[in-house]
Amino acid sequence: MTITENENKVLSLHALTKNYGAKMILKAIDLDVYRGQIIGYIGPNGAGKSTTVKIMLGLVEGYHGQVEIFGEDIKTSDGSYKRRIGYVPENAEVYDNLTASEYLTFVGELYGMSPAQVERKSRRLMELFELQDVLHTRISSFSKGMKQKVLIISSLLHDPDLLFLDEPLSGLDANSVMIVKEILAQLAAQGKTIFYSSHIMDVVEKISNRIILLADGNIVADGTFDELRQQNKEGTLEEIFNQLTGFDEHQEIAERFVAAVQEDDTDD
Repeated sequence: MTITENENKVLSLHALTKNYGAKMILKAIDLDVYRGQIIGYIGPNGAGKSTTVKIMLGLVEGYHGQVEIFGEDIKTSDGSYKRRIGYVPENAEVYDNLTASEYLTFVGELYGMSPAQVERKSRRLMELFELQDVLHTRISSFSKGMKQKVLIISSLLHDPDLLFLDEPLSGLDANSVMIVKEILAQLAAQGKTIFYSSHIMDVVEKISNRIILLADGNIVADGTFDELRQQNKEGTLEEIFNQLTGFDEHQEIAERFVAAVQEDDTDD
């Protein structure tokens, strides 16, 4: 590996293994991720995606192997690397009793920002997401899409170098989806690294410049969409996903489901 590659390495997993009881969730995963990459991290439910991300975030311990972020082994780190990370979880517990301004101030100060910085930045970001009128409104009154926008703002408020996104487009309208996708592209162009996990394959296909497919605790594919398509001779990421995970029963199950819906329940 060249010096330039080492300098640009943002995170590295070596022989990462995690068990829950007798079940092995991650099976000695090796992975290096570099500056400016948008990683589409996909896999079936239970494949180990969330476990991988939570280990990197320091939320799950008791793993084997090595995890380095920004060149630091997170087992021995003082945790300062977390200030350079942003995170949008799939099911976030937002403090509904707070206003958007109070919540963003709380998050910003956790990352070491001053109240003045947070106020100035959050006001501007809320305005760009067309939420300026609800900056001082309790989050409990927000729609799902509005809450999601606040979560996205909170993850970017401190200008992180590494961003973990789990289904970040959930609840957003079409215009907001286009804005967020463009935000991610521009951040990556500036050297930010984005770890993007979603079940919406067409979005992953479009925004990612590297796709990693996890199945049964193993990385079974790693490359650009074009590389995966050449290797697997399939047209879409969804088809490649189905091929590599061995799931080919979707048509049959759908046909049986529709037949059951249309079944005549008239008593004999």
